[in-house]
Amino acid sequence: MDLRFERECRTPHSEVYTIFEEDQPQGRFDVHFAGNLIHCTLTVSERFTQDEIQDLIDDLDSELLDAVGLTRDDLIIHVHQGREIGVFSSREYSEGEETAPPSEN
Repeated sequence: MDLRFERECRTPHSEVYTIFEEDQPQGRFDVHFAGNLIHCTLTVSERFTQDEIQDLIDDLDSELLDAVGLTRDDLIIHVHQGREIGVFSSREYSEGEETAPPSEN
């Protein structure tokens, strides 16, 4: 598999990545840092086998989590498999528009 990870969002305690194969989204990876514990949710498309999911977890661990250089006591990953039915928002975004909420004045 030739997958790439594109960061969608970052906060002081979390990150969200879309997983792409070529230009097609194949999943999503949400990471939440809680001290030395890292809680993750991995959602992948239906086409992934159990071996491919394990390989993906290994890649995510080495490419994204180890690269940050965090010391961790435990890595907990909840894996969900299915198909995306859409993206919903309380407002419309145009192509290329930043999706951050408006700043408070």
